[in-house]
Amino acid sequence: MELDPLLLSRLQFAFVVSFHAIFPVFTIGLASYIALLNGLFYKTDNPAWDRLALFWTKVFAVVFGMGVVSGIVMSFQFGTNWSNFSYASANFLGPILSYEVVTAFFLEAAFLGVLLFGRGKVPQGVHLFAAIMVAIGTFISSFWILSANSWMHTPAGVELIDGRFHVTSWLAAIFNPSFWYRFVHMGMASFITGGFVVAGVSAWFLLRQRDVDANRRALSMCLWLLLVLTPAQAVIGDFHGLNTLEHQPTKVAAMEGNWETRGNVPLLLFAIPDQEAQTNRFELGIPSLASMILTHDPAGVIPGISDVPREEQPPVAIVFWSFRIMVGLGFLMIGVALTGLLLRRKGRLYHQPLFLKALVGMIVAPFFAVLAGWVVTESGRAPWLVYGMMTHAQGLTPSLTGGMALFTLIGYVAVYAVVFWAGIYYLTRVVRQGMLPDDEQHEVKGEVERAKRPLSAAHTPFDDAEPARS
Repeated sequence: MELDPLLLSRLQFAFVVSFHAIFPVFTIGLASYIALLNGLFYKTDNPAWDRLALFWTKVFAVVFGMGVVSGIVMSFQFGTNWSNFSYASANFLGPILSYEVVTAFFLEAAFLGVLLFGRGKVPQGVHLFAAIMVAIGTFISSFWILSANSWMHTPAGVELIDGRFHVTSWLAAIFNPSFWYRFVHMGMASFITGGFVVAGVSAWFLLRQRDVDANRRALSMCLWLLLVLTPAQAVIGDFHGLNTLEHQPTKVAAMEGNWETRGNVPLLLFAIPDQEAQTNRFELGIPSLASMILTHDPAGVIPGISDVPREEQPPVAIVFWSFRIMVGLGFLMIGVALTGLLLRRKGRLYHQPLFLKALVGMIVAPFFAVLAGWVVTESGRAPWLVYGMMTHAQGLTPSLTGGMALFTLIGYVAVYAVVFWAGIYYLTRVVRQGMLPDDEQHEVKGEVERAKRPLSAAHTPFDDAEPARS
């Protein structure tokens, strides 16, 4: 049996990107949270905020390191597995990726050092500034990466001449038609991911009655955030879907499992897509709801998968079910946020063990939702590497063999398994260690040189957490 280098290369890149993506989607949101905690401590001088900032900075350092290690090798694959694509897209992707390094990576690296090692050694205002710069750097990085990825889905501002993309408008290429939808959608996903992780870890501490005051504050903050962002993400996802319907109609057809162009398309809750027969098996759906959502008209017409030749169709079953996993997890997260509001109103938010345990279990939910959404996005683009302009087969390295691709795939899986195990091990140690006790915290505070602000500004909207019980 001959090994297919194209399939193996796609599997390899999918594995590496999926493994890497779970780290920045967490650190982007966590960096902003750390900056907020440092700002609250600077304003209020409340040691609870300082303990939270120190603890989550340790977590950030471990996850950031795992993200860097797993992300560096991604660029290598452009040369080893996708050299034709690298050659063709160099005029655009080369500068874009270098801008990401110059404007974001250097910024993060410089100020991350101050954030990690400057505590107690630099004025508190400088330490806060470093935290803010790290948070800004994460968003700058995601700006360039998502611009590059969005361009591959909705290419604009370029011409394909003799097998090479030539930029005709940098603004049109960078701010391509799907960029802002993806950027906002991923930004929101990062805050939601960070919110659920912090809420889950805080709930874990509360179940064990560890640093109750600080963790109640953290849990309260996150649940207010999630109460707003989880339903807002659904709205943004709807706008993103409408944009995809305009520019990638076949992807939307695969998401909905709609084979023929027609109106009154049902929203399928369950189906088994049969790509060979170009139909679904065992359909269960809500009549006309897909048309209503996508066109705001129950009789609205939705394109069919069969409108394009079979060789241009994405893997429908993968797209169809990944989309439902993403949406299902999204509604689950909305439900958890609403449950938190209900318990808060009843005064039982911190005294309901079942809810706190549910929050601990929900730590992994946003990561799976992000991965499912990533699969929908990337698999739904197949077979196009640059949508409508270059296929995966055209971008593959000509000299690559199946054996070479299999060897590197196995190597990446093995190395990343070690990286993941080591990262989880150290994260577990950091979490089990918890925050510094109050007496140690006061000793550290005594070493910090800073300009004190009046304590009249000590109250914040996040101080609604109940006081710790004696």
